[in-house]
This record gives sequence, structure tokens and C-alpha cells, in this order.
Amino acid sequence: MTGDQRHPMEPPEQSDQELLRLMLEGDEAAFTALYRRRQGAIFRFALQMGGSRAVAEDVTQETFLTLIQEARRYDPARGSLAAYLYGISRNHVLRRLDSERAPAPLEPSDNDQGAAAAGLAAGDDLLGNLLGREQVERVRAAVLALPARYREVVVLCDLHEIDYAEAARALDCPIGTVRSRLHRAHRMLAGKLAARPRAGFCQSGSLAALVAAPQAADSDTPVEGCSGGL
Repeated sequence: MTGDQRHPMEPPEQSDQELLRLMLEGDEAAFTALYRRRQGAIFRFALQMGGSRAVAEDVTQETFLTLIQEARRYDPARGSLAAYLYGISRNHVLRRLDSERAPAPLEPSDNDQGAAAAGLAAGDDLLGNLLGREQVERVRAAVLALPARYREVVVLCDLHEIDYAEAARALDCPIGTVRSRLHRAHRMLAGKLAARPRAGFCQSGSLAALVAAPQAADSDTPVEGCSGGL
């Protein structure tokens, strides 16, 4: 290579919408790229909602099969493709939860350092400052014990750190309902964690506020707006 030769510039990363457009035109590589980009988050969402890796794997496959079958129903004016995929995954998870009636305890991982295997521990900014493995397990159990409509907002907003607007699109409900349910879920988690010894958080991290007010949550009053099913 001579001194004036240059390496070719890397092509810009294609957006989700561009990959979806190419996928609809029959480009299998575009689907593969989209799957590799988004499957990890969908797997973790399903795992954090249901507690079972086997179910999470099934839901991830079902989510992308649904995308293949119904991709033309996606409307970019209503939100990002990521939110659309979360919504599809949520519908499949809720079907599983309805059939099983209760989430399974989160199964232990062979390698909690892996992104997919880490489950709820994957959110380093959220759970990395917990005081040890025991506290991580307590938080996992507390999140899984929440009713599904409260669990899903904690998983999306706290663990996946998506904003209220994207969560509202994924859950097909108003932003105000997301805020109300998240506030209620935080109070419920605060009560669950405060009732157990050694369940405190370090003061840093988005979930630290959950134990700042350890009072038990009040009566379970339904919040209008979010669709309860599909």
C-alpha cells in the first residue's frame, strides 16, 4: 500500500426501518442483521417478565416470526420498531402468563456475565451497585412477584431504560398510564424489599429509590387506559 492510499470508509449502519424495508423486499441478510440487533433485548424482556429461559427463547422466536408475517402492519409514525417488537413480545408473554397463571422463578444461569444469560442482572447501571448476589436474587424475585401490568413497566422503563413514550407505544396505552403504573410498581417493590432483611440498595442507580420510602403500597386500584390483553 502506498503512502497516499486510504482504507475505504465503513458504510453507515442501517436503521431498523431501512433493514425492515429491505426485509420486506426479500433481503434475508437484512432480516438477519435486524434479528441480531434486537433479539438480545427481546430475550431479556421475555426472561424478566416470565422468569423462564425456555419460555424466553420461545417468545423470542415467536416475536420474530410474527414480525415476518405482519411486518407490513408496522407504522413508523406510531413509534420505533424496537417498541413494536417489545409490543409483540409482550403479547406472547402475556399469553404464556395467562396459561401458566404465575411466572416461574428465574432460573439460574450458567454464566451470569453473559448478556442473554444474565437476565435481570444485565442492566449494569441498575443492578451493578447492589450489595452482592443475594440482593440481586431478592430484586429478581420481587420483580417477578409483581402483577404483570406493573412488572412490564418496571422491566421496560427501569431495566431496559426506555422512555415513557416508547413504553406507552409498546404497551398500547397513554403515557400517563405508564407513569401511574410505574409509580405504583415502585411502591410495591419498596414494600416487598423493605420487608426482607439485607435487601437495601446502594444510593446510586435508578432502582435505589425503590427503598427510599419503604411503606407498603395501598389498595390495588386499577388504572384505566392500558389494554389488559392483546
